[in-house]
Amino acid sequence: MLRKVRVEESVGCVLAHDHTKIVPGQFKGRRFKKGHIIQPEDVAELLQMGKEHIYVLNLGPDEVHEDEAALRLARAAAGDGDHGLDFSEPQEGKVNLESTRNGLLKINLEALKQVNSVADIMLATLHNNYPVTAGQVVAGTRLIPLVAPRSVIERVEAICREAGGILRVAPYRRLQVGLITTGSEVYKGRIKDAFGPVVRAKIASYGSEVALEKVVPDDAAAIHDAIEEMLAAGMQMVVLTGGMSVDPDDVTPDGIRRSGAEVVTYGAPVLPGAMFMLAYRGDVPIMGLPGCVMYYRATVFDLVLPRILVGERLERHDIAGLAAGGLCQNCPECRYPACSFGKA
Repeated sequence: MLRKVRVEESVGCVLAHDHTKIVPGQFKGRRFKKGHIIQPEDVAELLQMGKEHIYVLNLGPDEVHEDEAALRLARAAAGDGDHGLDFSEPQEGKVNLESTRNGLLKINLEALKQVNSVADIMLATLHNNYPVTAGQVVAGTRLIPLVAPRSVIERVEAICREAGGILRVAPYRRLQVGLITTGSEVYKGRIKDAFGPVVRAKIASYGSEVALEKVVPDDAAAIHDAIEEMLAAGMQMVVLTGGMSVDPDDVTPDGIRRSGAEVVTYGAPVLPGAMFMLAYRGDVPIMGLPGCVMYYRATVFDLVLPRILVGERLERHDIAGLAAGGLCQNCPECRYPACSFGKA
């Protein structure tokens, strides 16, 4: 049970929640922690902080304090098993969920909506399929009132349990990647390849590596042969750069089809990246990358690559689902992934 008392009469009472002190431009943080026993010298400080009254705590058996509630909500949201998440200590009634590894944040969106439909609690997250790094805050949760009935928390825990958890960070697999650079101008040495270095850097940033490279002319048979060579060498993913437009000399899609790969899509509702191709030969993903990947900081490749690296097998409906949020705003300073791009 909570009791409201005047600050001047609070000496010896136990604080029911944290109290934050704000000094504009200098400091914002916890000044008094929940459970603190008010001392005579605290009275002036509390008054200066704008507190005329405070709540002191005496919980009943069917009530849960905000700190306990936030911890229970965080643990329930993560679920059991290796979820790749850790929890902060409660501060001002809030608990953060932090990633313990590099990976892709996966969210059960329907369960998240159900949880936030329950009165008196909240759980806010980064968006689904957000690439995160170890130590990054991916979600935050808290109780809205200071105290809530225990039944409210138990209801949310039941939703999370039925869903098998709401949040997890899927780890990236370390794949051996084959890179095929197409283009007669590169093959004949007329220009230096500028595409390959970009692709190698992106793949390396997720912990995989380009283990085999080959340059081929704009010839569908040569492209097919290069794909076969990559597969025979045990490459776990094959990426082809260039030759993806409708120009008659751009025959990379034809070369991919000749390999017998199952084409998921040729074309994606993403700008930049509309001429993207995704196919599978067995379990091996084969991607044809349009030229925009070489020039833009964030493209369809950045939306698809992390999902493949965590082990997803993408279908056409997954690519179609990129449409909402698939338009890059070409900001003067790119902030991807902290932006609307890919936020489908």
